Amino acid sequence: TGLRARHRYALHEVREILGRIWKWVLIGVAAGALFHGYVPEQWVVEHLGGKDDWWSVPLAVLLGVPLYSNATGVIPVAEAMLGKGVPVGTTLAFMMSIAALSLPEMLILRKVIRWPALAIYSGLLALAFTLVGWGFNAFLS
Repeated sequence: TGLRARHRYALHEVREILGRIWKWVLIGVAAGALFHGYVPEQWVVEHLGGKDDWWSVPLAVLLGVPLYSNATGVIPVAEAMLGKGVPVGTTLAFMMSIAALSLPEMLILRKVIRWPALAIYSGLLALAFTLVGWGFNAFLS
């Protein structure tokens, strides 16, 4: 019940959790690195840059799924997208999907949430991010 026992327990739990998820985190980071390194920036701009293309926001959400970053880490990517003419709503949807809907996040959540609930959660997030992106694009155009 002392502080030392709590630290031992915490260390044991951290090791157990990391032992279960480290492979999945590595797979997600590798997928994100491949996407980041091999998908040309010009392709992203061509497919996400149209203000009148209804599908650009859902595509941005899907493109963010294999990437793994936090909200701060995606800012330089978002800045480049905005600088190349990608609309604000599309960029925002992309940023949100990276931060909350990424493959590594889902693989980690899979350890504590069953597939049906995780599918509903992911679908609702994707829908919300798409609606927010469309809303910003409509409001700012």
